[in-house]
Amino acid sequence: MSNQALVEVKNLKKYFPIQAGVIRKTIGHVKAVDGITFNIERGKTMGLVGESGCGKSTTGRTMLRLLSATDGEVRFDGNDMLGMGKKQLREFRTRMQIIFQDPYSSLNPRLPVKDIVGEAMMQHKIVHNKQEMKERVVEIIGKCGLFPEQALRYPHQFSGGQRQRICIARALAVNPEFVVCDEAVSALDVSIQSQIINLLKDLQDEMGLTYMFISHDLSVVKFISDNVGVMYVGHLVEYGSRDKIFENPIHPYTKALLSAAPSFDPKAKDKKKRIVMEGDVPSPANPPSGCRFHTRCPFVADICKEAVPENRELEPGHFVMCHKAEELQ
Repeated sequence: MSNQALVEVKNLKKYFPIQAGVIRKTIGHVKAVDGITFNIERGKTMGLVGESGCGKSTTGRTMLRLLSATDGEVRFDGNDMLGMGKKQLREFRTRMQIIFQDPYSSLNPRLPVKDIVGEAMMQHKIVHNKQEMKERVVEIIGKCGLFPEQALRYPHQFSGGQRQRICIARALAVNPEFVVCDEAVSALDVSIQSQIINLLKDLQDEMGLTYMFISHDLSVVKFISDNVGVMYVGHLVEYGSRDKIFENPIHPYTKALLSAAPSFDPKAKDKKKRIVMEGDVPSPANPPSGCRFHTRCPFVADICKEAVPENRELEPGHFVMCHKAEELQ
């Protein structure tokens, strides 16, 4: 394992069984994540993008063992996450956290903020009494832009942006090293999004955090990420540095995805050519043979329909899953 890599994912798979009949017989599988590999360096941010249903959120939850993996490896700081028992996993929970997409549904409406943020600290014995917990909660919510008196309020008394700050405070309460941000700003309006993104970056600099940032918003991913992975129907079709992905994409899907992003620069808008993909996204329950993008790819060849392409490293740290990767450079 690289000395720089905090999280290492190798050939990760997550299949959901499709059951039917009275006895719930398994008749197939939804291949939500189907053999993806990447590393996340310590103190860096990896952005994960792709269409809805491509497996982004499932990847993040499987890495944290909120979902059980079907196959593959996930190593956190050299430790095998998927092979851990309950006791060891409980100890590692403080080092890995997640910020969910909907800040309201992920908060218990019956608990005040001090209990929402502080209960994990009590469970993991980070604090030893309620007074110490309260002091620590006030400190954490203060870092996230909330006032001490708001620790006694309930989730319904806050705006959407404030609720997301509570979710961030809850994730940071146990001093994690790695945080999965699962669409952490998509439910917020643009002005609040910028506040939350800047908050995440400030906390990363202050606390040395490592992020996996899952989002549909390419402009947000470009701003916050160091490396970017592009998913399509369970496969990671392209992975590389932010500059490589946004300035010189190789995979046809990545090019089409970036061309669909709106631009607010009039000069860039004139030069930008929209790539319109034909056909529908295949179902992960019945994915096409060979390359999963071949049903929509303008450069499709016979080999694309028959063989799954290898994940090729065209340049150091830049991987592309395409039979014609060299030709498309």
